[in-house]
Amino acid sequence: MKLLPQIQVEGGAEWLAQTATQCLIDEARLSPKPGLVDSRGNGAHRDLTLALMERSAQSLTPTFQALALQSWQRPADISLRQTIGRLGREGEQQMMVATNGVNTHRGAIWALGLLVSAVAMLGGDTQPQTVAATAAELAKLPDDAAPKVFSKGLRVTHRYRVPGAREEAQQAFPHIIQRALPQLRLSRLNGSSETHSRLDALMAIMTTLTDTCVLSRAGMEGLDAMQNGARAVLSAGGTAQPDGQRALAALDRHMLALNASPGGAADLLAATLFLDRVETPNSQH
Repeated sequence: MKLLPQIQVEGGAEWLAQTATQCLIDEARLSPKPGLVDSRGNGAHRDLTLALMERSAQSLTPTFQALALQSWQRPADISLRQTIGRLGREGEQQMMVATNGVNTHRGAIWALGLLVSAVAMLGGDTQPQTVAATAAELAKLPDDAAPKVFSKGLRVTHRYRVPGAREEAQQAFPHIIQRALPQLRLSRLNGSSETHSRLDALMAIMTTLTDTCVLSRAGMEGLDAMQNGARAVLSAGGTAQPDGQRALAALDRHMLALNASPGGAADLLAATLFLDRVETPNSQH
Protein backbone atom coordinates (compact mmCIF):
# COMPACT_ATOMS: atom_id res chain seq x y z
CA MET A 1 0.00 0.00 0.00
CA LYS A 2 1.47 3.33 -1.09
CA LEU A 3 1.06 6.02 1.55
CA LEU A 4 1.27 9.77 1.36
CA PRO A 5 4.67 11.26 2.21
CA GLN A 6 3.15 13.15 5.17
CA ILE A 7 2.78 11.20 8.38
CA GLN A 8 0.56 13.59 10.30
CA VAL A 9 -3.09 13.96 9.48
CA GLU A 10 -2.91 17.76 9.33
CA GLY A 11 0.08 17.70 7.01
CA GLY A 12 -1.56 15.11 4.79
CA ALA A 13 -4.80 17.09 4.61
CA GLU A 14 -2.96 20.30 3.73
CA TRP A 15 -0.94 18.53 1.04
CA LEU A 16 -4.04 16.95 -0.48
CA ALA A 17 -5.81 20.32 -0.55
CA GLN A 18 -2.88 22.10 -2.17
CA THR A 19 -2.50 19.29 -4.71
CA ALA A 20 -6.19 19.39 -5.65
CA THR A 21 -6.04 23.18 -6.05
CA GLN A 22 -2.92 22.99 -8.21
CA CYS A 23 -4.54 20.37 -10.45
CA LEU A 24 -7.49 22.73 -11.04
CA ILE A 25 -5.06 25.49 -11.96
CA ASP A 26 -3.03 23.18 -14.22
CA GLU A 27 -6.21 22.12 -16.01
CA ALA A 28 -7.30 25.73 -16.50
CA ARG A 29 -3.92 26.77 -17.92
CA LEU A 30 -3.59 23.77 -20.25
CA SER A 31 -3.73 24.92 -23.90
CA PRO A 32 -5.12 24.58 -26.51
CA LYS A 33 -8.37 23.09 -25.17
CA PRO A 34 -11.39 23.00 -27.51
CA GLY A 35 -14.09 25.44 -26.43
CA LEU A 36 -12.65 25.79 -22.93
CA VAL A 37 -10.97 28.59 -21.01
CA ASP A 38 -7.21 28.25 -21.34
CA SER A 39 -4.11 30.43 -21.54
CA ARG A 40 -5.18 31.62 -25.01
CA GLY A 41 -8.54 33.03 -23.99
CA ASN A 42 -12.09 32.41 -22.79
CA GLY A 43 -13.14 29.68 -25.23
CA ALA A 44 -16.91 29.54 -25.65
CA HIS A 45 -17.48 31.48 -22.41
CA ARG A 46 -18.39 35.13 -21.96
CA ASP A 47 -18.34 35.13 -18.17
CA LEU A 48 -15.16 33.11 -17.54
CA THR A 49 -11.48 34.05 -17.74
CA LEU A 50 -8.30 32.22 -16.78
CA ALA A 51 -7.73 34.66 -13.90
CA LEU A 52 -11.24 33.94 -12.61
CA MET A 53 -10.68 30.17 -12.88
CA GLU A 54 -7.44 30.46 -10.90
CA ARG A 55 -9.07 32.64 -8.24
CA SER A 56 -11.88 30.10 -7.99
CA ALA A 57 -9.41 27.21 -7.58
CA GLN A 58 -7.54 29.04 -4.80
CA SER A 59 -10.82 29.70 -2.96
CA LEU A 60 -11.43 25.94 -2.74
CA THR A 61 -8.22 25.03 -0.88
CA PRO A 62 -9.82 25.37 2.59
CA THR A 63 -12.75 23.20 1.46
CA PHE A 64 -10.48 20.42 0.22
CA GLN A 65 -8.48 20.60 3.45
CA ALA A 66 -11.63 20.38 5.58
CA LEU A 67 -12.86 17.41 3.52
CA ALA A 68 -9.56 15.58 4.07
CA LEU A 69 -9.50 16.30 7.80
CA GLN A 70 -13.11 15.20 8.33
CA SER A 71 -12.65 12.04 6.24
CA TRP A 72 -9.36 10.79 7.65
CA GLN A 73 -9.59 7.01 8.20
CA ARG A 74 -13.38 7.11 8.45
CA PRO A 75 -15.67 4.53 6.82
CA ALA A 76 -18.17 5.43 4.12
CA ASP A 77 -21.41 5.96 6.03
CA ILE A 78 -24.37 8.35 6.08
CA SER A 79 -22.76 10.58 8.70
CA LEU A 80 -19.63 11.13 6.61
CA ARG A 81 -21.66 11.54 3.41
CA GLN A 82 -23.71 14.31 5.01
CA THR A 83 -20.57 16.00 6.31
CA ILE A 84 -19.01 15.84 2.84
CA GLY A 85 -22.17 17.28 1.31
CA ARG A 86 -22.30 20.15 3.78
CA LEU A 87 -18.62 21.03 3.31
CA GLY A 88 -19.03 20.86 -0.46
CA ARG A 89 -21.99 23.26 -0.41
CA GLU A 90 -20.09 25.63 1.90
CA GLY A 91 -17.16 25.46 -0.51
CA GLU A 92 -19.47 26.26 -3.39
CA GLN A 93 -20.66 29.38 -1.55
CA GLN A 94 -17.05 30.46 -0.96
CA MET A 95 -16.33 29.89 -4.66
CA MET A 96 -19.34 32.01 -5.66
CA VAL A 97 -18.09 34.85 -3.43
CA ALA A 98 -14.64 34.64 -5.01
CA THR A 99 -16.08 34.69 -8.54
CA ASN A 100 -18.88 37.23 -7.96
CA GLY A 101 -21.54 34.62 -8.58
CA VAL A 102 -20.05 32.79 -11.57
CA ASN A 103 -20.20 28.97 -11.45
CA THR A 104 -16.61 28.08 -12.24
CA HIS A 105 -15.97 24.78 -10.46
CA ARG A 106 -19.23 23.28 -9.14
CA GLY A 107 -18.60 19.99 -10.96
CA ALA A 108 -14.98 19.93 -9.86
CA ILE A 109 -15.98 20.36 -6.21
CA TRP A 110 -18.04 17.16 -6.56
CA ALA A 111 -15.40 15.06 -8.34
CA LEU A 112 -12.26 16.31 -6.61
CA GLY A 113 -14.01 16.63 -3.27
CA LEU A 114 -14.97 12.96 -3.35
CA LEU A 115 -11.47 11.89 -4.40
CA VAL A 116 -9.75 14.01 -1.75
CA SER A 117 -12.11 12.52 0.84
CA ALA A 118 -11.45 9.00 -0.44
CA VAL A 119 -7.66 9.31 -0.15
CA ALA A 120 -8.15 10.55 3.42
CA MET A 121 -10.65 7.77 4.24
CA LEU A 122 -7.98 5.29 3.15
CA GLY A 123 -5.44 6.90 5.47
CA GLY A 124 -3.34 8.04 2.54
CA ASP A 125 -3.54 5.00 0.24
CA THR A 126 -3.23 6.56 -3.22
CA GLN A 127 -3.74 3.63 -5.61
CA PRO A 128 -6.13 5.17 -8.20
CA GLN A 129 -8.56 2.24 -8.53
CA THR A 130 -8.86 1.93 -4.75
CA VAL A 131 -9.40 5.67 -4.32
CA ALA A 132 -12.03 5.76 -7.08
CA ALA A 133 -13.86 2.75 -5.64
CA THR A 134 -13.91 4.35 -2.18
CA ALA A 135 -15.20 7.62 -3.66
CA ALA A 136 -17.95 5.61 -5.37
CA GLU A 137 -19.04 4.13 -2.02
CA LEU A 138 -19.46 7.65 -0.71
CA ALA A 139 -21.23 8.91 -3.85
CA LYS A 140 -23.82 6.12 -3.67
CA LEU A 141 -24.96 7.17 -0.19
CA PRO A 142 -27.89 9.59 0.15
CA ASP A 143 -27.46 13.12 1.46
CA ASP A 144 -30.82 14.19 2.88
CA ALA A 145 -29.64 17.77 3.34
CA ALA A 146 -28.86 18.22 -0.36
CA PRO A 147 -31.05 20.86 -2.05
CA LYS A 148 -34.03 19.37 -3.86
CA VAL A 149 -33.82 21.74 -6.84
CA PHE A 150 -32.56 20.39 -10.17
CA SER A 151 -29.19 21.71 -11.24
CA LYS A 152 -28.59 22.50 -14.90
CA GLY A 153 -26.62 19.26 -15.21
CA LEU A 154 -29.38 17.17 -13.62
CA ARG A 155 -31.99 18.69 -15.91
CA VAL A 156 -29.87 17.75 -18.91
CA THR A 157 -29.34 14.15 -17.74
CA HIS A 158 -33.10 13.73 -17.35
CA ARG A 159 -33.95 15.39 -20.64
CA TYR A 160 -31.50 13.33 -22.70
CA ARG A 161 -31.60 10.26 -20.42
CA VAL A 162 -27.83 10.11 -20.13
CA PRO A 163 -25.50 9.62 -17.16
CA GLY A 164 -23.99 12.71 -15.58
CA ALA A 165 -21.45 13.64 -12.91
CA ARG A 166 -23.34 11.77 -10.19
CA GLU A 167 -23.34 8.50 -12.14
CA GLU A 168 -19.67 8.94 -13.12
CA ALA A 169 -18.74 9.08 -9.44
CA GLN A 170 -21.07 6.25 -8.43
CA GLN A 171 -19.46 4.04 -11.09
CA ALA A 172 -15.96 4.76 -9.68
CA PHE A 173 -14.98 7.31 -12.34
CA PRO A 174 -14.61 5.03 -15.38
CA HIS A 175 -13.59 7.92 -17.66
CA ILE A 176 -10.62 8.59 -15.39
CA ILE A 177 -9.60 5.05 -14.49
CA GLN A 178 -10.24 3.34 -17.83
CA ARG A 179 -9.52 6.18 -20.28
CA ALA A 180 -7.80 9.33 -19.10
CA LEU A 181 -5.19 7.97 -16.70
CA PRO A 182 -4.04 5.16 -19.06
CA GLN A 183 -3.87 7.64 -21.96
CA LEU A 184 -1.94 10.21 -19.91
CA ARG A 185 0.68 7.63 -18.98
CA LEU A 186 0.80 6.04 -22.44
CA SER A 187 1.44 9.41 -24.09
CA ARG A 188 4.25 10.11 -21.63
CA LEU A 189 5.74 6.69 -22.30
CA ASN A 190 5.63 7.43 -26.03
CA GLY A 191 7.72 10.55 -25.47
CA SER A 192 5.01 13.22 -25.63
CA SER A 193 5.48 16.40 -23.63
CA GLU A 194 3.46 16.85 -20.44
CA THR A 195 1.19 19.33 -22.22
CA HIS A 196 0.48 16.93 -25.08
CA SER A 197 0.00 14.03 -22.67
CA ARG A 198 -2.59 16.00 -20.70
CA LEU A 199 -4.36 17.09 -23.87
CA ASP A 200 -4.45 13.45 -25.03
CA ALA A 201 -5.99 12.49 -21.67
CA LEU A 202 -8.64 15.17 -22.19
CA MET A 203 -9.37 13.78 -25.64
CA ALA A 204 -9.69 10.27 -24.17
CA ILE A 205 -12.37 11.55 -21.77
CA MET A 206 -14.19 13.45 -24.52
CA THR A 207 -14.47 10.43 -26.84
CA THR A 208 -17.28 8.86 -24.79
CA LEU A 209 -18.33 11.25 -22.00
CA THR A 210 -21.92 12.49 -22.08
CA ASP A 211 -20.76 15.98 -21.10
CA THR A 212 -23.77 17.78 -19.64
CA CYS A 213 -22.10 21.18 -20.17
CA VAL A 214 -21.97 20.49 -23.92
CA LEU A 215 -25.49 19.04 -23.98
CA SER A 216 -26.81 22.05 -22.11
CA ARG A 217 -25.31 24.51 -24.58
CA ALA A 218 -25.39 22.63 -27.90
CA GLY A 219 -27.58 19.54 -27.53
CA MET A 220 -26.83 16.20 -29.16
CA GLU A 221 -25.23 17.93 -32.15
CA GLY A 222 -22.63 19.41 -29.83
CA LEU A 223 -22.06 16.13 -28.02
CA ASP A 224 -21.57 14.22 -31.27
CA ALA A 225 -19.16 16.90 -32.51
CA MET A 226 -17.15 16.69 -29.29
CA GLN A 227 -16.94 12.89 -29.22
CA ASN A 228 -16.19 12.47 -32.94
CA GLY A 229 -13.69 15.31 -32.92
CA ALA A 230 -11.82 13.88 -29.93
CA ARG A 231 -11.70 10.45 -31.57
CA ALA A 232 -10.25 12.06 -34.70
CA VAL A 233 -7.45 13.65 -32.65
CA LEU A 234 -6.45 10.34 -31.05
CA SER A 235 -6.84 8.43 -34.35
CA ALA A 236 -4.37 10.88 -35.88
CA GLY A 237 -1.76 9.93 -33.27
CA GLY A 238 -2.65 12.42 -30.56
CA THR A 239 -1.88 16.07 -29.98
CA ALA A 240 1.90 15.64 -30.34
CA GLN A 241 1.50 14.76 -34.04
CA PRO A 242 0.90 17.36 -36.80
CA ASP A 243 -2.25 15.55 -37.99
CA GLY A 244 -3.50 15.36 -34.42
CA GLN A 245 -2.85 19.07 -33.92
CA ARG A 246 -4.85 19.86 -37.06
CA ALA A 247 -7.70 17.66 -35.83
CA LEU A 248 -7.57 19.43 -32.45
CA ALA A 249 -7.71 22.85 -34.11
CA ALA A 250 -10.70 21.69 -36.19
CA LEU A 251 -12.44 20.46 -33.04
CA ASP A 252 -11.77 23.78 -31.32
CA ARG A 253 -13.33 25.69 -34.25
CA HIS A 254 -16.35 23.37 -34.24
CA MET A 255 -16.89 23.76 -30.48
CA LEU A 256 -16.65 27.55 -30.71
CA ALA A 257 -19.06 27.63 -33.67
CA LEU A 258 -21.57 25.62 -31.61
CA ASN A 259 -20.92 27.72 -28.49
CA ALA A 260 -20.09 24.43 -26.74
CA SER A 261 -17.66 23.97 -23.86
CA PRO A 262 -16.79 20.52 -22.47
CA GLY A 263 -16.69 21.61 -18.84
CA GLY A 264 -17.53 18.14 -17.55
CA ALA A 265 -14.51 16.71 -19.36
CA ALA A 266 -12.35 19.49 -17.92
CA ASP A 267 -13.47 18.64 -14.37
CA LEU A 268 -12.56 14.99 -14.95
CA LEU A 269 -9.17 15.96 -16.37
CA ALA A 270 -8.39 17.93 -13.19
CA ALA A 271 -9.43 14.86 -11.18
CA THR A 272 -7.21 12.68 -13.41
CA LEU A 273 -4.22 14.94 -12.75
CA PHE A 274 -4.99 14.71 -9.03
CA LEU A 275 -5.03 10.90 -8.95
CA ASP A 276 -1.86 10.82 -11.04
CA ARG A 277 -0.05 13.24 -8.74
CA VAL A 278 -1.05 11.73 -5.43
CA GLU A 279 0.10 8.30 -6.60
CA THR A 280 3.48 9.65 -7.74
CA PRO A 281 4.01 12.73 -5.54
CA ASN A 282 7.73 13.03 -6.21
CA SER A 283 7.49 12.98 -10.01
CA GLN A 284 7.96 16.07 -12.15
CA HIS A 285 4.46 15.97 -13.63
